[in-house]
Amino acid sequence: MSQAHRVSVIDSHTGGEPVRVVVSGGPDLGGGTLAERLARFRSEHDLFRSAVVNEPRGSDLLAGALLCRPVNPGASAGAIFFDSAGYLDSCIHGTMSVVATLAHLGRIAPGRHLIETPAGDVTAELQEAGTVSVRNVPSYRGQADVPVQVEGYGPVIGDVAYGGGWFFLVSGHGEELTLANVEHLMQFAGRIRQALAQQGITGTDGAGIDHIELFGPAESESADIRSFVLCPGKAYGRSPSGTGVSAKLACLAADGVLAEGAVWRQESITGTIFEGSYEFAGATDGLQTVIPAIKGSPFVNAEGVLLLSPADPFCYGIRG
Repeated sequence: MSQAHRVSVIDSHTGGEPVRVVVSGGPDLGGGTLAERLARFRSEHDLFRSAVVNEPRGSDLLAGALLCRPVNPGASAGAIFFDSAGYLDSCIHGTMSVVATLAHLGRIAPGRHLIETPAGDVTAELQEAGTVSVRNVPSYRGQADVPVQVEGYGPVIGDVAYGGGWFFLVSGHGEELTLANVEHLMQFAGRIRQALAQQGITGTDGAGIDHIELFGPAESESADIRSFVLCPGKAYGRSPSGTGVSAKLACLAADGVLAEGAVWRQESITGTIFEGSYEFAGATDGLQTVIPAIKGSPFVNAEGVLLLSPADPFCYGIRG
C-alpha cells in the first residue's frame, strides 16, 4: 500500500445525486481549454475515470468531477465531469456539488462564481443558506407530441427536448412514480429508449436521446410536478435532474404555460426538489430557446483518499 497512488476526493450529493470531486492526485492534462483537456483525459487517462467512479470504489450512479486550473483568471475553478458511462460536457447537479466543495475547502464565499467546463463557462451563485443556483446552457424543445410504439406497452406520446442532454418527456403514461415501483419504471423507460432508437426518433442532427423523463402528480404540496429520470447507463436519477428540469422548462415555455421568470418546482422520485425558471434567448435552428436557471441544495458528506495500488486487480475499476 505504501506504493499506492493517492487521490484526494470530496464526496457530496445534490438532491440525493452523488458526486465525487477529485481535489488532487488526478492526471496532468496540461494547458489549453477545458474542451482540449477533456479530449486529453478521454484519450490518455480513461483508466483514471474508471478507477474513480466504477465499482468497487463507485457505482453506476456516481458522477465524478476533476478540478482543473481555469484558463480565465476570473473563474473560480475549472471542472471536467464524468461517470461510469463516459464523459459529460456539463452537469448541473455536478456543478452544484463543485461549488459546495469549493466552499467546503474555503476557496470561495457566498456570491456569484464562474466555473469553466468543456461546454463553456457556467455561472453559479452560492447563497448564504448553502443552496446553489446554476445558469444552464440554452435549452429548447425539438419536437412535440411524438408517438413511439413501445414493446409490451403500446403507443407512448412525448416531447423531444434539449436541456444539456436530449430527453424524451412523457406524461399521461399511467405509471406510479414511487420508489417502490422503481424496477418497473426502469424497465418501462428502458423500453421507451430502445424504441426511440429503433424507430429513428432523435434530437437535432440525429443526436441520440439517452434520457427518458416521466411525469406524474407531485407528493409535496410545494412542488408543481414529480418526475422520474432514466439516465444514460443503468441508473435512475435520485434528484430531479438539472438538465431534465431545463428540458421541461423549454417545453413549458414553448406551450406558453409558464411565464418568463416564474418559478417551477420539480420533485424527484426521492422527494427532493429543484427550483427552475427561465428567460427567453432567441431561437436555435428556428426553435424558441430559453436559458434556464436551476437551484438545488448540495451537501458535502465525506472526505477521503482513494488508493490506486498496482497490486489490486481492480485498481482501475470493474469495466463493463
